[in-house]
Amino acid sequence: MGQDPSHQSLRLSELLRRPVTDGSGGSIGRLSDVIVRLRGADYPVVTGLVVTVGSRSLFVPIDQVADLGGSELLLSSARLDLRQFERRDGEVLLRADVLGHRLLDVENAHLIRAGDLALGQLDGGWVVIGVDTHGRPRRLLGGGPATAGSRTHSFREWGKFEPLIGHTGSALSRHGFGRIGRLKPAQIADLLEDASKAEETEILGQVHDDPELEADVFEELDEDLAKRLLGARTDAEIAAVLARMRADDAADAITELPQRRRQPVLDLLPAGQRAKVLTLMGFNPTSAGGLMGMDYVTVQAGATVADAIAAVASASGLQPEALTSVHVLDERGKLAGVAKLATLIQARPEALVRDVYDDDPVRVGADTDVVDVAVLMSDYNLITIPVVDERRMMLGVITVDDVLEAALPQDWRRREAAQPPDSRRGDRD
Repeated sequence: MGQDPSHQSLRLSELLRRPVTDGSGGSIGRLSDVIVRLRGADYPVVTGLVVTVGSRSLFVPIDQVADLGGSELLLSSARLDLRQFERRDGEVLLRADVLGHRLLDVENAHLIRAGDLALGQLDGGWVVIGVDTHGRPRRLLGGGPATAGSRTHSFREWGKFEPLIGHTGSALSRHGFGRIGRLKPAQIADLLEDASKAEETEILGQVHDDPELEADVFEELDEDLAKRLLGARTDAEIAAVLARMRADDAADAITELPQRRRQPVLDLLPAGQRAKVLTLMGFNPTSAGGLMGMDYVTVQAGATVADAIAAVASASGLQPEALTSVHVLDERGKLAGVAKLATLIQARPEALVRDVYDDDPVRVGADTDVVDVAVLMSDYNLITIPVVDERRMMLGVITVDDVLEAALPQDWRRREAAQPPDSRRGDRD
């Protein structure tokens, strides 16, 4: 954020409707809004004021303001542009767009409401330095000006928040500033489930800039919300998201689409993804076949430990949970054994995989009930479990996160997640 602003600070709520006067003390109007330009994590810089004069709203550039901190806002000149104020792209209005609206608390991954804003001076100009999330303050007795430290409610650093403005021109000017990408996909999914329609649009707009993140977020969304958000898109847009999702999640998403839209979306998927999705759609969704993923690491029975580790290293597109085991196939493609990644790392690189793998691994058939899968994974402390057919040919792999999601109650996302013990310590050292 650069250097710190001066300690003198003002509350936006105390500035609004304050009289605006010219250099001779003549009344001009009242302050109705403050205009800023956002600069990512840097303090938003004040560029001007919106002043109400009679029935008109006029723009006053900030360099025409001689004193912003007095009981009256003193202008250095009474010469004003009398044209009706019209917002330009990139301009954010603190009262209309931020005060009383919800912001993204990046630090805690929550949507909170801005009860007030603090302005401070930096390098001779005014900037927004903090947010009070505890509600709008009452004006002090006597109606005099109040500073941002005159209440018990403390302001938090502006850089800890991401504003959701909703104004298209402003959103375009902030391209690349968004800090939503710092959050985990599951956190963004939770935000979307708590968001209004307008907030949804802005969050998704930022997420859309990162197609891989967008796909991860849709994998984490509540089924009903994912169905609504995908349903509002074109077939090509839906296919673009599903192409980057895990095949099992993509299959679930297509199943939730209206019947008339399923085949057109399937036809737009890349051939490899389409084949996986069609296979998974053939299984009962509450069975091992409906739960499994079709991306996993395999090596041949004659491979060395070094070969197996190299196969894991090259599988950058797989989810991390699926990389914890290497599946060894014989010359006919049957599952010969499973080697845990930890075992491979601890073995000699030149050793053969068959000397360290489990040649009788716990495995399930495609029609195994999800509850039975969960019991097996719990009893044997498994992170993954292979799914095979009656000839022991590999069909897919189930990971522990898939089992947890299937086994937990449908409203599990609605519970408040437990906070880590150091979550209130503030910034990391």
